[in-house]
Amino acid sequence: DPPAFLYQEYRDTSKQQEIEQRRQRENLSPGVKAGSVVAGSGVISPPVLQLQLRNSAQSLSLWQNLEAVQASGLLTQLPHKEIIMQEAMFELVTSEASYYKSLEILETHFLRNPVLINTLSQSDMHFLFSNIEEVMKASERFLMDLEHRIEESILISDVCDIVCYHAVEHFSVFIKYVINQVYQEKNYRRILEGNQAFREAMAALENHPRVRGLSFTSFLILPFQRITRLKLLVQNILKKAEENTDREANAIKAHQQLEQIVKECNEGVRKMSRTEELISIEKTLEFKSKSVPIISHSRWLLKKGEVQLMAGPKSTRTMRSRKLYQPVYLFLFNNLLLVTKRSGDKFQVLDSCTRAMLRTEDLEDQGQLLASVFNLRLLENQEERPVSYMLKTSSMSDKLRWMCALTPNRRTRFMSTSAHQPDSPQVQCIQSYSSQEPDELSTEMADILNLLERTDDGWMMGERLHDGERGWFPSRIVEEIQSKEVRAQNLREAFRIQQAHESGKKVKTWFTSAISNKIMQSQC
Repeated sequence: DPPAFLYQEYRDTSKQQEIEQRRQRENLSPGVKAGSVVAGSGVISPPVLQLQLRNSAQSLSLWQNLEAVQASGLLTQLPHKEIIMQEAMFELVTSEASYYKSLEILETHFLRNPVLINTLSQSDMHFLFSNIEEVMKASERFLMDLEHRIEESILISDVCDIVCYHAVEHFSVFIKYVINQVYQEKNYRRILEGNQAFREAMAALENHPRVRGLSFTSFLILPFQRITRLKLLVQNILKKAEENTDREANAIKAHQQLEQIVKECNEGVRKMSRTEELISIEKTLEFKSKSVPIISHSRWLLKKGEVQLMAGPKSTRTMRSRKLYQPVYLFLFNNLLLVTKRSGDKFQVLDSCTRAMLRTEDLEDQGQLLASVFNLRLLENQEERPVSYMLKTSSMSDKLRWMCALTPNRRTRFMSTSAHQPDSPQVQCIQSYSSQEPDELSTEMADILNLLERTDDGWMMGERLHDGERGWFPSRIVEEIQSKEVRAQNLREAFRIQQAHESGKKVKTWFTSAISNKIMQSQC
């Protein structure tokens, strides 16, 4: 019985439900605990709500809807918490089935299509599909073990032990696939542009009803989406697990293994794209005085763009003859700032300074004329002397983004989660967003972010609760979480995962030191 959803559709639906459930929790009157029904008040408890949501036309399969479960009478015997836990584990299994189904379409419909294969060279085949077959095998093995567990008993004992085993033994194939993705996208565009036969074959395949209007690239990016989603599904189980149980211990171990894989994927992708970016920037730079070597493993671009340098008013006579502003182009790296002047495709470097030596000052109360102006001080520039620049940006948000990037330790308007301020504003994403600039954050639907900064012209800076990543995003893609209770619960859950992680690290270091002591003793 094939899953009702392709994975792309499952992800959107389940995230939409997460958003709806949070909205519902927000709307419960403050005195009502989530999950309780007040007689006659018309307040729906979230579990009933989940059923309503999931039984809509676009429904995800629920554990409690399985015929065997309904016939068993378990639903009347189990504590409410356990039913919710069963649902969390069941979702991990059904979503894996849906993911595997989408991978099968990628394989049978695209990768094995004779017409498509004939349009591609061996190397282009490899560029496009990388080690997707190994990734599929890993998913198939994993799914078989999960399904076997469910067949053992309709009351699922655990799934995180299986996740942990497969993450350790088989999931490293994800890392290779995801790192290759940097080139996949580029090569796909190159092949599309230069190869007409491929372009025509692809158009026909994408129009086939079997792929339900989804693009070829939406299938290619599935593995990375899955591994990050799997981590969140395990987090969800961890949040619901009772403390000091085997389930909790397995969830912690599984979460750490997945965290490690996601981290290696992210770092691999970053390394590749950062190095490429540095190489292409260096080609465009021209140094007037002494040159600064740009390419380094420990350097990456944080922000670049044009700002206006304000010439100070010397006297009224020179003011008329000289422009008040001249454009300069800034390249800000994690450890270096270059102030350049654009000429054609090239950038002439006028000044440089290490990032630690930068200071910014706001010129807020200076009236409209200076609304988006700030002072940038270089405590010691390339000539080892202090310089001050008065810079004007195109908008208020641009000014704030430059100031946050140039001097990262400036106080933001709100506190970060790590400061454990109990009630800083929170938002949840109602649509996903792909970052356009290095200082932006890519978000997924249903992500929860702590708000750090907001501008009047539609931008916010936030810190994602589940992984601590921070960056800017448009405020139209989020909605604020008004309820103090919901915010507090989000923080508690994030803190629990963080603690689980820390304790796991301690156990790991204790474990490795215990092992090395044993080895030392045996060698003595």
